[in-house]
Amino acid sequence: MLLARQGHRVLVVDRASFPSDAVSTHYIHQAGLLRLQEWGLLDEIIAAKTPALRKMNYSYRGIDLNGFADPVDGIDAVYCPRRTVLDEILVNAARRAGAEVLEGFTVSDLTFTDGRVTGIRGREGDGPEREFRATVVIGADGFHSTVAKRVGAELYNVRPAAGFIYYSYYSGLDWGLHHKTGFNEKWFGTWPTNDGVSMLAVICTRRQLKEFRQDVEAGFQGVFDDVSPEMGVQLRDQGRREEDFKPMRYPDNYYRRAYGPGWALVGDAGYHKDPYTGWGITDAFLHGELLAERVHQGLTGERPMDEALAEYNKLRDEESAGVYDFTTTLGELTELPPFFQATMSAMSASQEWTNKMLGLIGGVVPDYEIYAPDALERLYDEAGVPQEQRIYDPAG
Repeated sequence: MLLARQGHRVLVVDRASFPSDAVSTHYIHQAGLLRLQEWGLLDEIIAAKTPALRKMNYSYRGIDLNGFADPVDGIDAVYCPRRTVLDEILVNAARRAGAEVLEGFTVSDLTFTDGRVTGIRGREGDGPEREFRATVVIGADGFHSTVAKRVGAELYNVRPAAGFIYYSYYSGLDWGLHHKTGFNEKWFGTWPTNDGVSMLAVICTRRQLKEFRQDVEAGFQGVFDDVSPEMGVQLRDQGRREEDFKPMRYPDNYYRRAYGPGWALVGDAGYHKDPYTGWGITDAFLHGELLAERVHQGLTGERPMDEALAEYNKLRDEESAGVYDFTTTLGELTELPPFFQATMSAMSASQEWTNKMLGLIGGVVPDYEIYAPDALERLYDEAGVPQEQRIYDPAG
């Protein structure tokens, strides 16, 4: 969409036909909503009757942060659209911008000339094999990326996956947005989505997977019972599951080299982390825009394409490092490191600081507003934290 809007000739191919569902946590942080607003698409999300969520109930092992980030550029809510809604809006926007979209097309291979990617090869449905040539091929094809495999994109900064996720859609519950981690390495999340249902999801550590699989319904209910007994009772008495459970045994957290001669990667194809913080869609938007800007520079001759793509890779890694560290730390579902324990406990005593932290989680508050030395001093002072309990260094 972004490249087509700048006048470039763009071909989009996808195995799916839209509207199409996808395994996803649906959540779009404020930082991602700002991109949709800038692109002129947020109103379409709202028009699809996606519920606006203006309060977040966040809890980690007894530390509660209940509130919402201060509005930024008019964004005073978050939205969790089903992928049947979101993806069709994005695909249609690409078409309106002038991109050609082939649905039901499976890429089987890339084409190369002297070591440089020059196009793709595949077929539409059961049709004959076709080949398309391109100046640059972008793999936005998930963690099983065909593009990444064919170019041999190497992995780095890999951290083992901590858990697995199951989710489904329920009616009969009016819970709003919850994100709760218990003391027993279990988590659940709830958020309303389209069609009058709420998405309910649970995460447990990998060592619990075998037992969980033996009775998914009981295991799912058990997570709510353990983390929030009151909500567990409400789920049992009032909730009605409307669809089958969807499992996600996600891969390890990783970065992949995201560029090379004639190719680039974006989204989970190039960078994947635990779904615990729900940053997948938002990061895909941010990095998609970053990549489009650099590809545009290369296509217009403003700078060499390889140089532009290298900068994209560098900026992607730098800008995502904080979220990556935060996600892989909290995704363990274990005791918080002392620094996070001290700061989050202090923030929970103040609505101002709670909202600021939720803004940090949402990508609209810079980390220095909380973690700079003078900000930490003010936080601890306002929370009345004794000097001997104050921690200023994340390393402990």
